[in-house]
Amino acid sequence: MKGKPIIIVGGEPNSIFLEIYLKSFKKNRFKKANILIMSKKLLLSQMKFFKYNFKLNTINKDQIDYKNIKRNEINIIDVELEFKKPFDKISSNSNKYIEECFRISLKLLRLNNFSGLINGPISKKSFLNGKFLGITEYIANKTNKKQDVAMLIYNKKLSVSPITTHLPVKDIHKNITKAKIIKHIKLINDFYKKKLNKTPKIIVTGLNPHCESNYKSSEEDNIIKPAIAYLNKNKFNITGPFAADTIFTKNNLDKYDVIVGMYHDQVLAPMKALFGFDAINITLGLPFIRISPDHGPNTSMLGKNLSDPKSLIEALHFLDK
Repeated sequence: MKGKPIIIVGGEPNSIFLEIYLKSFKKNRFKKANILIMSKKLLLSQMKFFKYNFKLNTINKDQIDYKNIKRNEINIIDVELEFKKPFDKISSNSNKYIEECFRISLKLLRLNNFSGLINGPISKKSFLNGKFLGITEYIANKTNKKQDVAMLIYNKKLSVSPITTHLPVKDIHKNITKAKIIKHIKLINDFYKKKLNKTPKIIVTGLNPHCESNYKSSEEDNIIKPAIAYLNKNKFNITGPFAADTIFTKNNLDKYDVIVGMYHDQVLAPMKALFGFDAINITLGLPFIRISPDHGPNTSMLGKNLSDPKSLIEALHFLDK
């Protein structure tokens, strides 16, 4: 086995994740082994359904011997899950199972003998149940990094990052501060320099249409411009704010590495229109690299064998270096 193995949490059991994982395993041979943390019974049932016949290598979570982890087999830490059929409706019945998968993965990652964590999609409504905005915030809480993380949707040509994540639109302006923008940009800059060996060129959107407000003051004037001025003074390669309706023009796409937006859909909608599933969701600021394929459970596609594994393949390639 070459390099530290990759931990993979299967996530929501009633999702397309296993379909795309099995496709990824068939299409690619990676340098590093990976260890699935999930129900072995569920994996076997979906392998049978999709007609795969891969060898499984069961790993003891309490006595991991790296010599026994096999690159060309599916290594699995079995987590008990009761289910009646390979595909079912998403419900809170899976919550304890998902929680246990994450608990095991985070315990293993504390040993620092792994390349990072990939997790399958989670139902925010069912699993998080309003306690966290997303898995980014859930894992940040579990690793005591509550205020120190940022979401980066990464593509080699262009990445995007929202200052706020899964907030209702009416609450966005209350959660944008100068300090938050500065910390966010620093996380992106550090990640690019340490992991990708480059200083990123960053461009920032405004919050309001055309970067202006009908009120006497605006978030652009009071928050965003002062944050950018501070960062420029400290030698960051950053410019803005630019109106969100023109920031994704070809000229900007060719000139910048990262577009930072004020809220989730402001940058993720155009990103997905440009690159589809050719992007990965990286959480910056954790003690380890955490990546999620850029799609949800997508229950409407369950069992159809039509889901695109590209994002998971990109996630595996990113950690396979």
